[in-house]
Amino acid sequence: MTLEKDTLIHNRYRIVEILGQGGMGSVYRAVDENLGVSMALKENLFTTDEYARQFRLEAVILANLRHPNLPRVSDHFVLGDQGQYLVMDFIEGEDLRYRMERLGMLTEDDAVHIGAAMCDALAYLHTRKPPILHRDIKPGNVKITPDGHIYLVDFGLAKVYQSASQATTTGARAMTPGYSPPEQYGTARTDPRTDIYSLGATLYAALSGVIPEDGLARAMDNAQLTPLRKRNSKVSRKLAAAIEKAMAVDPIDRFQSAEEFKKALLASKSKTQQIPGSYTVAPPPPEAIAMRDLHETIVDAENGMKPARTPKGPVHPQPSGHEEQPFISPLKRQKERERKQRANLIRFILLLIILAVAGVLYFAPGILPADVRAMIPFIAAPTNTSTPTIEPTPLPTFTNTPESTATTEPTNTPPPTFTSAPTNTLIPGIVETPLFTSTPSSNIPATFVGGGAGQIAFASTRSGNPQIYIADLNGENATQITDVSNGACQPAWSPDGQRLVFVSPCIANQDIYNNASLYLINADGSGLTPLDSSPGGNFDPVWSPDGSMIAFTSLRTGQMEIFTLKVDDPTSIEQITSGAQRVESRMPSWSPDGSKFVYVVKRVGVYQIWIMNADGTEQTQIIRSGIAYTDYNPAWSPRGDLILFNQRCATTFCNPYLMSTSATDRSSEQGLRVQLNLAYIENIAYSPDGFYLTYEGVGEAGNIDIFYMTVSGGDRVRLTTDRSQDFHPVWRPGNP
Repeated sequence: MTLEKDTLIHNRYRIVEILGQGGMGSVYRAVDENLGVSMALKENLFTTDEYARQFRLEAVILANLRHPNLPRVSDHFVLGDQGQYLVMDFIEGEDLRYRMERLGMLTEDDAVHIGAAMCDALAYLHTRKPPILHRDIKPGNVKITPDGHIYLVDFGLAKVYQSASQATTTGARAMTPGYSPPEQYGTARTDPRTDIYSLGATLYAALSGVIPEDGLARAMDNAQLTPLRKRNSKVSRKLAAAIEKAMAVDPIDRFQSAEEFKKALLASKSKTQQIPGSYTVAPPPPEAIAMRDLHETIVDAENGMKPARTPKGPVHPQPSGHEEQPFISPLKRQKERERKQRANLIRFILLLIILAVAGVLYFAPGILPADVRAMIPFIAAPTNTSTPTIEPTPLPTFTNTPESTATTEPTNTPPPTFTSAPTNTLIPGIVETPLFTSTPSSNIPATFVGGGAGQIAFASTRSGNPQIYIADLNGENATQITDVSNGACQPAWSPDGQRLVFVSPCIANQDIYNNASLYLINADGSGLTPLDSSPGGNFDPVWSPDGSMIAFTSLRTGQMEIFTLKVDDPTSIEQITSGAQRVESRMPSWSPDGSKFVYVVKRVGVYQIWIMNADGTEQTQIIRSGIAYTDYNPAWSPRGDLILFNQRCATTFCNPYLMSTSATDRSSEQGLRVQLNLAYIENIAYSPDGFYLTYEGVGEAGNIDIFYMTVSGGDRVRLTTDRSQDFHPVWRPGNP
């Protein structure tokens, strides 16, 4: 059933318009009434118990995706027999399909940049645990924002891929003629190479202005792919060859990974590889975006979507549990049968020749010279016609000397101990190497660089649910500190660097942690102690500079407010903020002298940066970014002179910026964007000496990892490289 305009669904999302409708459901533009921002609402009409179970599993996996070229999935829900829904960022701009209609054929540079950006996104999806397949890449699902950023959208058909020997999980398939590979029709197994084919077909269409010949027709030998250069002679031979290889009928003939395809695309134009999220194209003109609504009402012959007034019947999915088989094209099957028939015929002829030669030699040995006959045992004439009696030769008796079997018991060798010299305070840009002593043949510990201590704590999903880890500054010797069944995250160090406060439960990197409690734990993993577990949820903990109190955000009043508790008396809890209804406060950060808080206030659906005294008085907004941006995660510099914070777009999706403002000068209420040439930076934290920053950034494969660098953006080091999500970094005070 199509949702009408102004319908409020799930008590949160109000339908603004229908963007398109297909066999499996509709896509809507909705407003999140809690946040006041536009979202994309993807509907799936299959509501059987099996599909509902699988939908919830895959929605949780998709909600954990963080990549500069992918929208975020922020919510999911199932409404009885009505349908299943995914909520994700609404990406403003024009899609590649409309750009092709507007411009005709794209330039090679734009095609390579779009292809590289999509390869980054696919490499990230395909290397998740478990891997994720998009399975519906086409021009309509490539979005270009008003600033020229490129996104792969529409995860309504994305599926979790188990392994090469297992099928993708239950789900309907989209078959878009021209863009879908042959294995996506019928019951053949799909894998990451399926997405590579569709991306190749998308780039083919973008460069030629023509949808390529259908993959299934090519597999049936009913059509052949027209060479790309025949449709557009301006395309270079290298680029055409790379795209045509990606579109090979047989998956084994394609690029075997998105990273391989990306390297071929960049090599065709001698372009330097950039970090994920940094590939851009010319932004669409304002009039192109203004025409979007009109354009989306036109029948979309490319992807099967029609406007709401022309609904289609549902497409029945495959039966659950159907085992998919590797794809082999009918033409290849026929050629394989012919090859086997030829091989069998040749073997039969060879066997006849061998038997004929052997028969001639046996029955007519005289045709060979005597010396040659003597060399062939079965035709050599015996010297004695009587059958000799062969006496059996007794076998020798061996005396085996049993080997000495030593049972090796595993021994637990204590790890080597290192004595660190006092860490010097560094001047930015100068790296000093500390003195240390180690047991011979032991691993070398981290080299301390600034920050007072050479360790960073962070949360990671590498062991399943998020847990707290501590790692040296070279990324080695990462030690798991917590082992909480419900997960742990948001670590914060005590000023002496001996204890951590964290929140649990934590199933993923989230914005709000409902029903979470505060816990203390020693740096060695001992002494786990609950602090506060009041109803609603407690999160965003931060330690006071003197170590006597912990400030945190709590939902105990029904909305987010800031509270403090005394560490030696957790029952002594004081409420610091008390906002009006729908005016909430969170994310406190103490000033170095402990006299003030910088914190976040949520009003009119966006976060704002405020400052107040530690007792909650003199609350003042210090950053005014309007309703188009949301400001969050403030961090006070150890010197007390600067406040850093993150900023995101509030009405559309954009990567987070790093912003700064003076902690003392109130003459300007505008933040200054910090120019660091980074595609992604979030959840920053200062080192104790104030010379370094640790943050969440994007690695080579598009994974969210922990980095650190000088405050000026130099000497960047990637601390973690695990494919799991690593987040919430905090620098350890003092010496480890």
